[in-house]
Amino acid sequence: MAAALDRVYREDSRRILATLIRLLRDFDLAEEALHDAFLAAAEQWPADGAPGNPVAWLVSTGRFRALDRVRRRAVYDQKLGLLAAELERVAEPVSDSDGTWPDDRLRLIFTCCHPALAPEARVALTLRTVCGLNTEEIARAFLVPAPTLAQRIVRAKAKIRDAGIPYVVPEPHEIHDRLEGVLQVVYLVFNEGYSPAAGASVTRADLAREAIRLGRLLVELTGDIEARGLLALMLLQDARRAARADSAGALVLLEDQDRTRWGQDQLAEGLGLVSRLLGEGEVGPYGIQAAIAAVHARARRVSDTDWPEVVRWYELLMTSSPTPVVALNHAVAVAMARGPAEGLQLVEAIIARGELRGYVHLHSARAELLHRVGRDADAWLAFQEAHRLATNDAERAHLGRRMAVLRPG
Repeated sequence: MAAALDRVYREDSRRILATLIRLLRDFDLAEEALHDAFLAAAEQWPADGAPGNPVAWLVSTGRFRALDRVRRRAVYDQKLGLLAAELERVAEPVSDSDGTWPDDRLRLIFTCCHPALAPEARVALTLRTVCGLNTEEIARAFLVPAPTLAQRIVRAKAKIRDAGIPYVVPEPHEIHDRLEGVLQVVYLVFNEGYSPAAGASVTRADLAREAIRLGRLLVELTGDIEARGLLALMLLQDARRAARADSAGALVLLEDQDRTRWGQDQLAEGLGLVSRLLGEGEVGPYGIQAAIAAVHARARRVSDTDWPEVVRWYELLMTSSPTPVVALNHAVAVAMARGPAEGLQLVEAIIARGELRGYVHLHSARAELLHRVGRDADAWLAFQEAHRLATNDAERAHLGRRMAVLRPG
């Protein structure tokens, strides 16, 4: 029973929380209700057996536990009493969101990405509420102190409450103005699933699946070309998931992966989306990244990769999205297409500009290129710096193995 409850928490707690936020209109009260519901399940299910619909049971229990809390508080606060009365009037609050439209989690993302909130607060709040990451995990991902991140989340919740920001998917004429921020957050969710900032696993399949599901909803809702580009990108990247770790759970880099383990259905769907996008003409940053992923997807072996085409796509991406991370990825592609010395020169230029100093992938990429040009002592030091910055256990273990190979005599 404990294992079953743990599975429900792992797979459905974010969906339950989203529904509770919709019903209760209060982030903190919903989180308390979620915990109360799972505590009640831990006490009752072993004796009574698991209910037929665990999600509905947990939402209903959480709602009534919240109602109890509000009633107690209402003794001291008449306004909370009014909310209790409103909750009581809701005759049928429980519904399993799967298959319904619009989806509670999508409502939650649009709420978290409201333009009244600062961009950094939108992302932090979404990762906390939609993805279930704790404050420390999010702080590590954004390289900020945990107290600073916690304050952002608290202020964002207060802003939503005090400004009366509605818990809804916007009207059609408002969606496109807010879509860019939502796509950014969905991709951050996916990235946390593709390459977790912390923990022992190489991937978090639950987050990746959730991001793809939300991507499909956004495509259905908007038909937007960038939404389709993002969905294609996520599908093509997630197709590699099974090959990204070996039987012991150790990280396997793209060039070393067994490509027969890539998910063929996801590859076919992603490649089909990319083909249609490119047939429509101009594409945006997500479409370009999907095109790059498609080049890798078409290569049956790493030696078959059309690296000059990858470089051309990155050059195009740098015109529309000139971020330091894109510059780093371009440098790596140049190294593969034209040789490590030229790629290393571009990486050193990024460092000279003072960019990405705390970014583990900058130092690991530099280390690999230093090794390939024969500067193993410098490569070891660069791997050491990457190892110091890494917060994911699997990544740290991989970097440790690379350091061991190059260990100074």
